[in-house]
Amino acid sequence: MASDESPQPETAPLARRLIAEFLGTGLLVAIVVGSGIAASDLSPTDIGLQLLENSLATTLGLAVLIAVFAPLSGAHFNPVVSLAEWTLTRRDRGAGFRARDIASYAAAQVLGAISGALLANAMFGAPTAISSTDRATPTALLAEVVATAGLVLVIFSLVRGGNTRIIPAAVGAYIGAAYWFTSSTSFANPAVTIGRVFSDTFAGIAPTSVAPFLGAQLVGGLIGVALVALLFPTRAPDGASQATAVELSSEVAKA
Repeated sequence: MASDESPQPETAPLARRLIAEFLGTGLLVAIVVGSGIAASDLSPTDIGLQLLENSLATTLGLAVLIAVFAPLSGAHFNPVVSLAEWTLTRRDRGAGFRARDIASYAAAQVLGAISGALLANAMFGAPTAISSTDRATPTALLAEVVATAGLVLVIFSLVRGGNTRIIPAAVGAYIGAAYWFTSSTSFANPAVTIGRVFSDTFAGIAPTSVAPFLGAQLVGGLIGVALVALLFPTRAPDGASQATAVELSSEVAKA
């Protein structure tokens, strides 16, 4: 019966979608920060092992969160992803992510990220303090451009290629790998970057590093959008709208 069906991003009330983005982003940051604290406690003298533990938890947790929240909000958890989806779908008539929702999504994501960091601190009894870890080096900023561009390319190449069912696993795997092949450990997310300011732990970032990181992430997002448009151009000669993240939610709900 229609009344028993789960809501989809294009039909769910905005308030419910924002709650999903708040919860999803908050839980993601709780996973990143919490596993970072646990890794520091479990392996205090082995930074490589700490990174392995942190990246493994993030890989698995992110995949699960996307699978859970995609049917409701599209599971962006990232202002760059929201902007990228709007950019890639704005030519559709009545389809895709709406410009008027971008600011609301971003606010929910940032508030969720901050709440997630505070929650992780509370769960481990760590004092809530502003991070002192300065990360804004030229190499780290280049890494953020690469990591964010790659994230956008992974998501929307799979959407446009019709492989939406594997997006939760693919995105989790990509971020897990990017922990290791980027010198910044792949923040690739403005909301997560802001949230991690509120934890002076293994996973933190100093406030002075935030603006450069956000700039690098936006540049990476633009590059990712350009690559998707170049490599996976929209093909809808019959008037059908292009694939969007809405398809991801439908496929996840069916699986």
